[in-house]
Amino acid sequence: MALDQSNRYVDLNLNEDELIADGAHVLVAYHMKPKPGFGNFIETAAHFAAESSTGTNVEVATTDAFTRGVDAIVYEVDEDKELMKIAYPVELFDRNITDGRAMIASFLTLAIGNNQGMGDVEYAKIHDFWFPPEYLRLFDGPATTISHMWNVLGRPHVDGGFIVGTIVKPKLGLRPQPFADACLEFWRGGDFIKNDEPQGNQVFAPMKETIPRVVEAMKRAQDETSEAKLFSANITADDPFEMIARGEYILETFAELADHVAFLVDGYVAGPTAITTARRRFPNQYLHYHRAGHGAVTSPQTQRGYTAFVHCKMARIQGSSGIHTGTMSFGKMEGEQADRAIAYMLERDSADGPYFHQEWAGMNPTTPIISGGMNALRIPGFFENLGHSNVVMTAGGGSYGHIDGAAAGARSMRQAEQCWREGRDVIEFAREHHEFARAFESFQGDADRLYPGWRQKLAKSA
Repeated sequence: MALDQSNRYVDLNLNEDELIADGAHVLVAYHMKPKPGFGNFIETAAHFAAESSTGTNVEVATTDAFTRGVDAIVYEVDEDKELMKIAYPVELFDRNITDGRAMIASFLTLAIGNNQGMGDVEYAKIHDFWFPPEYLRLFDGPATTISHMWNVLGRPHVDGGFIVGTIVKPKLGLRPQPFADACLEFWRGGDFIKNDEPQGNQVFAPMKETIPRVVEAMKRAQDETSEAKLFSANITADDPFEMIARGEYILETFAELADHVAFLVDGYVAGPTAITTARRRFPNQYLHYHRAGHGAVTSPQTQRGYTAFVHCKMARIQGSSGIHTGTMSFGKMEGEQADRAIAYMLERDSADGPYFHQEWAGMNPTTPIISGGMNALRIPGFFENLGHSNVVMTAGGGSYGHIDGAAAGARSMRQAEQCWREGRDVIEFAREHHEFARAFESFQGDADRLYPGWRQKLAKSA
């Protein structure tokens, strides 16, 4: 049985509005369940706050009056909803010795550090958090935004619209020239290609052989289409110096097309250090946050760690220009239509989370990158749910799985977005747009599910 520390680490008289107005605490909302046979909900919450800040499971002689002043405090509980809210004094969090700025690593060390392994906690998961303005300004935030891509594409700086993208399929197993050929085929109809998260410097596709061929494919596509093209190159590595070496090589190779290149970093598996390395070393490049592996802690089936909403919110704070957000149940990946709250928190200067309203105070937005089983047939419903199309969409199967090839797949997605934007009937629109109509033949399972009777309706126009 842990020591009951509720007298020190719990104060249910604290008012959340007053805490927010004061701006001296980071607020974190958890879903927490005590383990049977240990303390009650309040006692476990107190132990959790102690372990997350200044205490442990026993009284220690080194505690003084100042230490008590930076205790994390449980200020709200609802046992029926398994809700626990903790206020962490801003002073608890680490600062750089080089520039005095803050770091997500420190936030995570406290908020999901030792408390995730406590013996009296069945589970605890962060569902939302709030940073006060003076603390938020100590984080980098994004250096570049989707406007950077729109500028390269020759579009308006505001509301530049849908960026049609893909992931070359198969994601592994192509040698340098076949990979470049696959890029060229898609670029004949689309805008943006990303390395998939495992791609980098495999022995069968060395970066220094692959990247020059990609540059040539981009130049050829631009010559053929008279349109700018974009590529997101994976620079993820364990070693920041390896990441820098990859980034510098890529920029040197793309040369005058360097602003056509984003840098992809696997931010979950490589961590905040990798994101910050890319953000600070290459501030002119669009920082593409890939979240491979995040489901280990964010899945609704996982009761520890943090949610996808929390993960994406942290990504904006760290400085990602864009982050994969899934497809809000419209694709193959786990998600819900209500996940549009993630997009709003990434994009807007003022947004509601599950438990806290966050003011971003002018911090640059992060672009939702939509990926995971999308194709042209799913796009109208997706944008109807989201409410706008100022996003990057990377559809691998939706492009390379099109019956007429990747270029036609790209065009079908562009046409699908146009159909939604114009408020047209999907079948009527398909009658007038060949690539979109052929998407029905390409993805018949989705066509049957989303548009019953499509065969007869389209046949009438033949």
